[in-house]
Amino acid sequence: MKAVAIDGPAGAGKSTISRKVAQEIGFVYVDTGALYRTVGLYVIGKGADTKSADEVVPLLSEISVEMKFVNKVQKIFLNGEDVSDKIRLPEISMAASDVSAIPAVREFLFDMQRSIALKENVVMDGRDIGSVVLPNADVKIFLTASPEDRARRRYEELLSKGVEVDYDTVLEDVKQRDYNDSHRKIAPLCVAEGAVVIDTTGNELEKSVSIMVDTVKKLLNIK
Repeated sequence: MKAVAIDGPAGAGKSTISRKVAQEIGFVYVDTGALYRTVGLYVIGKGADTKSADEVVPLLSEISVEMKFVNKVQKIFLNGEDVSDKIRLPEISMAASDVSAIPAVREFLFDMQRSIALKENVVMDGRDIGSVVLPNADVKIFLTASPEDRARRRYEELLSKGVEVDYDTVLEDVKQRDYNDSHRKIAPLCVAEGAVVIDTTGNELEKSVSIMVDTVKKLLNIK
């Protein structure tokens, strides 16, 4: 099996771009951030503090997260319910960042992520795929963009989904999540050894996808 590991900060376009790259090369796309969002969604629903390991860890035994692929499109199920849309709300982004800093949560989801890569050719994105989850991935890419650019994209995405949100609030969330993800003690966000850094600041989506596809094909020796 071949694996493409794509890491990067929140709002860098990893999900959208990785999905298109996977389609282009015929791999399965795996959005690992969705798994952490699902845990965050459940914790919030229980009224627990997403930053507190003491409150989060006991809830893990109540959580069943399933990642299913329908026509190679990823769907996320929480205790049997499709929550693929619910986990994309802004408040869930911060909850995902909080719970991902808890070692027990990472362990809870770690085996699921690795087992998928053993069964499928994957394009997997997240915060620590190339550095921790798939350190021997065939291709490692660190996808990034300026905080302002990432906030604008997230802001426009949320507006298109009918979510009322303020740009400055989104920007602050992006900056806060950057800090949280890069300063956590367990598997902090970083450029994995051997990773190619691609900065998409100012790019239209099509250009970023084209650069990524060309890079991945070259590194995998795909014509």
